[in-house]
Amino acid sequence: MTTMLTYNRMTVIDYDSLEFNPDEPEPLPDGMIQNPVLFEILSILADRFSINSPRADVFLDSNTFICYNPDNLNVWVGPDVYLAFGVDARAIRERRIYLPWEAGKLPDFVLEVASVTTASYDVAGKRRLYAQIGIPEYWRFDPTGGEHYGQPLSGEILFEGEYRPVELTTEPDGALKGFSPALGLYLCPNEDRLTFFDPATGSYLLNLSQERDARRQAEFTLQAEVAARRQAELALQADREADQTRIRQLEEELRRRQSED
Repeated sequence: MTTMLTYNRMTVIDYDSLEFNPDEPEPLPDGMIQNPVLFEILSILADRFSINSPRADVFLDSNTFICYNPDNLNVWVGPDVYLAFGVDARAIRERRIYLPWEAGKLPDFVLEVASVTTASYDVAGKRRLYAQIGIPEYWRFDPTGGEHYGQPLSGEILFEGEYRPVELTTEPDGALKGFSPALGLYLCPNEDRLTFFDPATGSYLLNLSQERDARRQAEFTLQAEVAARRQAELALQADREADQTRIRQLEEELRRRQSED
C-alpha cells in the first residue's frame, strides 16, 4: 500500500483575494459535450481506486484548481481529470485548492477531454505548462475519434522535463490502447467513450451503469442456479420416493408369494 505523505500547511490562504471561487469547479465551455464523458471516467476511476472507501491516500477530481506558484495563488490550472496517489486527500479538500508544495507532490495523472473550444490549448499551451510544472503523465482523449486532437488518444510521460509519447498499440479487433504506468491500466478509446482495461484481470473496468447491470445479471444467474438446484433436489427426492415405493411393492409381492408357498 502507498505511504501517505504528510500534509504540511505552510501557506496562508486569503480566500477573499482569490480571483476564482475555489468552491465552484472551472466551468467547461463545451460542458454539454464533455460532461457525460467526464462523469463516466470519474465514476470508473473512483470505483477503481476506492475513492469513497476508507482508503484516503488517493485524490481524484475534475476541473478544480491546482495552484502551482507558491508566490501567487491566482496562477492556476484546472485539468479535466487529475489524480494523485499517496497524498492526504481529506487535507487537500479541506484547503479547497490543490497546493503541491503542501500536498507533497503534483498529481500523478492528468487527462484532458477534447472539445472545439479547448483542443488547441490542450495540445499546445496546456501541454507546455504541464511539462514545466512537472506533471508526470499527461493524456488526451478525443471523443470524436480525432477531429479535435488529430487522433482519438495520446499519452505522454515526462522525462527530463520533456514529454515522450506513450506507445499505442492496435489489437487484432482494431481496438486502440495505451498503457498508463500511473494507473496500471490501459486506456482504450471506444467510439465516444474512454474505457480502461486491467491487465491483471484481463477485463475492462465497468462504469456504474454496467456494474449495476452486471450485479443484476449475477443476481438473476444466482437465482436461476438456486432454482435449478432446488428443482434437481426435488426431482431427486421424487426419484428416491418412487424407488422406495417400488421397493415396498416388491417386498410386499415377495411376502405374498412366500405366504402362498
